[in-house]
Amino acid sequence: MEQLSRFEGQAVVVTGASRGLGRGIAQRFAQEGANVVVASNEEGVHEVAAELEALGVQALAVVCDVTQKAQVEDLYAQAVGRFGRVDVSVQNAGVITIAKVEDLSESEWDLVLDVNTKGVFLCCQAAARHMLRQGQGRLINTASGQARDGFIYTPHYAASKMGVVGITQSLAKELATRGVTVNAICPGIIATDMWQYNDEHWGRLLGSQGQGQLMQAWATEKIPMQRVGTPEEVAGLVAFLASRDAAYITGQTINIDGGLIMS
Repeated sequence: MEQLSRFEGQAVVVTGASRGLGRGIAQRFAQEGANVVVASNEEGVHEVAAELEALGVQALAVVCDVTQKAQVEDLYAQAVGRFGRVDVSVQNAGVITIAKVEDLSESEWDLVLDVNTKGVFLCCQAAARHMLRQGQGRLINTASGQARDGFIYTPHYAASKMGVVGITQSLAKELATRGVTVNAICPGIIATDMWQYNDEHWGRLLGSQGQGQLMQAWATEKIPMQRVGTPEEVAGLVAFLASRDAAYITGQTINIDGGLIMS
């Protein structure tokens, strides 16, 4: 990829950054010159930070549970302590479980809503405090195609991601005149660890046989481009929303799914 420097000297926080979309997003910002704080509840963030530093930028790994307010506030305090500011915050941490309605447990419901919705708000809140003092910033939230069209066996996940859209719109209206934009993305079928899990569990409940077959079938039958997306493609959208070119965009939720959902 051509080396760019749109974010040189900026500080970017990415949650859920130990793998999948978060890792890809963190890599894209590092490739474009940003110093990156990679956060996750998994120790893998230390490996990701080392990868980013090999690209010639500074990186900070923070193990953080986004459902815990004190840990979230400490994450952003560490970011500011290391880099002096927070220019971009990408709320990407997320979890999913898949179960029939009669089997879906209350603990599963609580976990998914806590991470995917409460976690997004807590990170937006903590990041916004620093951004408002600076007079500028970008908040970017990872929703899902399920924020547009809830899928079978995942009412809790659909609710959590629809909640992300609501948070995005509300905060965008509040912060629009204060230098902070707030947008969300809705990835469709993207080749990540989460989709491997989804393929196995949805495949079992829907009667699909063979690892990888369901996801590929959906791509062929439902997506006009007839292929699965990549973390790098999602990262490109996030980088655009964080750039100066997106200065007049706020409160928007943008699909990135090969045409799966057109709205």
